[in-house]
Amino acid sequence: MVYVGIPKGQADQEEEVLKTIQDGDSDELTIKRFTESREKPGALWHIYAAKDTEKIREFLKKVAEEQGQENPVDHDPIHDQSWYLDRSLRKRLHQEYGVQGWAIVQFLGDVVFIPAGAPHQARASARVHNLYSCIKVAEDFVSPEHVKHCFWLTQEFRYLSHTHTNHEDKLQVKNVIYHAVKDAVGILRANESSLSRP
Repeated sequence: MVYVGIPKGQADQEEEVLKTIQDGDSDELTIKRFTESREKPGALWHIYAAKDTEKIREFLKKVAEEQGQENPVDHDPIHDQSWYLDRSLRKRLHQEYGVQGWAIVQFLGDVVFIPAGAPHQARASARVHNLYSCIKVAEDFVSPEHVKHCFWLTQEFRYLSHTHTNHEDKLQVKNVIYHAVKDAVGILRANESSLSRP
């Protein structure tokens, strides 16, 4: 989070931000960062374990059906990013499916790391109550430990409609692996003579 702009002269905004942080199921230390340390909160994240993805997907489809919404085959309730799990939906997800995530408030200067395949949602304070303007810098990367998850996500994206914003392979996993192997082979060839010595 590289910037959080707080307007001057509007005292009631701090109370609204505090309520948002509390309703977001944040822990006491996070709340103290805002109330006592006076740090600038920019976004509220909810991150779930990758192993709970199918349960979350099933839950979102169930809620959509209850509200009379369609669940087209070429759309995905997680990748569509059309849902925000508010406090009541998060509570219901936990009660009905045993799924509980982590609430993280991202303050100015904080970095949030999201593991591969972990469903997540973020609400910037500016979007929730139109309070603060914030700017964050995001970067996707593929680590060797999570290549399997990245391939799995790429396969999920393939089944989305061709007009879906997540249809393309943004991670370029196959290209990453190709270039990693090419570089490794190049290094081995360059050091071939020293590797063959006893």
